[in-house]
Amino acid sequence: MNLDKLYKIFEHEPKFRFAQAKRAVFIDLIDDWSRAFNFPLAMREKLNKECPLNVEGKIFSSKDGRALKAVIVLDDGIKIETVLMSHRDGRFTVCVSSQAGCALGCEFCATGKMGLKRNLTVWEIAGQVLFFARYLKNLKNPEKISNIVFMGMGEPFLNYDNVLEAIKILNDKDGFALGSRRFSISTSGIIEGIKKLAKEDMQINLAISLHAADDELRSELMPINRKYSIEKILSAVDDYIERRGRKVMFEYLLIKGINDSAEQAKRLASLMKRKLYVLNLIPYNPTGKFEAPARESINNFKKILQKEGIETIERFSFGQDIKAACGQLAINDK
Repeated sequence: MNLDKLYKIFEHEPKFRFAQAKRAVFIDLIDDWSRAFNFPLAMREKLNKECPLNVEGKIFSSKDGRALKAVIVLDDGIKIETVLMSHRDGRFTVCVSSQAGCALGCEFCATGKMGLKRNLTVWEIAGQVLFFARYLKNLKNPEKISNIVFMGMGEPFLNYDNVLEAIKILNDKDGFALGSRRFSISTSGIIEGIKKLAKEDMQINLAISLHAADDELRSELMPINRKYSIEKILSAVDDYIERRGRKVMFEYLLIKGINDSAEQAKRLASLMKRKLYVLNLIPYNPTGKFEAPARESINNFKKILQKEGIETIERFSFGQDIKAACGQLAINDK
């Protein structure tokens, strides 16, 4: 799906025609212009040729049905993965990829083992959302997407411009119209991106992938920490909060025998004792050499944080059985 030419096609048409096209794509959620019956046949044929709407993807469902993973094939043959999560309260969240692969090489992440193939375009990002929006619309009992999180493949802030443009397209009140507070961007701590987001005129949620409470361990798990230390990241986050006045989520992947000790919990608590910090604990999802802690260890870790007054949430793991959970997204064509 690539709608870059859409604006040019309607440049010399009456304004209402472009509004009809936007409605067809983002509200009616058509996947073929032949279904835009309010357009003349010649225009529909031209649109299908120059601005196709199809998104080629194969869906895999978790056993409990609460996670759907789509493997999407892009125009150049590169594949990416995106996930639809069904919450018990009726919400539907799409976990979007911003890059094909990732260059950061985090030890716990399957995507990092792929390396970086390339950044995704604006429409390759937006297309993931429309793919699942169409799916939900065609259910026996139609549903709508409630939230979009940039927590899939890649580092969103290393593709900043395309990510923000895709958000603006999906936020457009005359189109898909998803409120800006429904978007969340997770970063490994790219400070330039945090600073840029702080200046955006949109109330987008920010999440930081932390995963360790000291620089030595974080650098072992996340090589990017050698460039963006914890102190530098927290300083940028504090500036972001000062400017935006919004909570920031810190994600902490609990790995058995690595970062789940009482000592790490106490260090983490000392870092999190700041205004508008929220901690999100994520039990490790299998991707290789590590293991998830036992339930008792997770509970003990959480108790230490809560005793210190840290707002702490434990994230539910969606789709582990189809490798759709946090850190598991990867394409293996071998």
